[in-house]
Amino acid sequence: MNQYLILIYEQESGYADGGPELFREVGEAHMRFQGQVGEKGGTLLGGNALQPTATATTIRDDIVTDGPFAETKEALGGYYLIEARDLDHALEIAKLCPARFGGVEVRPIMDVPASMGDPAAG
Repeated sequence: MNQYLILIYEQESGYADGGPELFREVGEAHMRFQGQVGEKGGTLLGGNALQPTATATTIRDDIVTDGPFAETKEALGGYYLIEARDLDHALEIAKLCPARFGGVEVRPIMDVPASMGDPAAG
């Protein structure tokens, strides 16, 4: 099995005026999705929702600024880490991921040799 990251990009403004009912609906949709990953033969390894972009801090060339670096219509709002047989299988699963105000991006996790991350192994 390979690992894939499902990145959820949405327009934050869609949630701004949604109120508790919208958050409940979206929460239920994500709970359904989490169950569907296993039903489709994948494994959910983790995931999290992110705070709004107003809470972001960006670092570029040792310069720290409040907020996201680039203004975009859609912002990264959360992610799931899954195991799937291959990219087609990951896409099949990702199509079920709720993204009411945007879409999702699927990226394979890079297989980095263990020795690259261990300074003592050199």
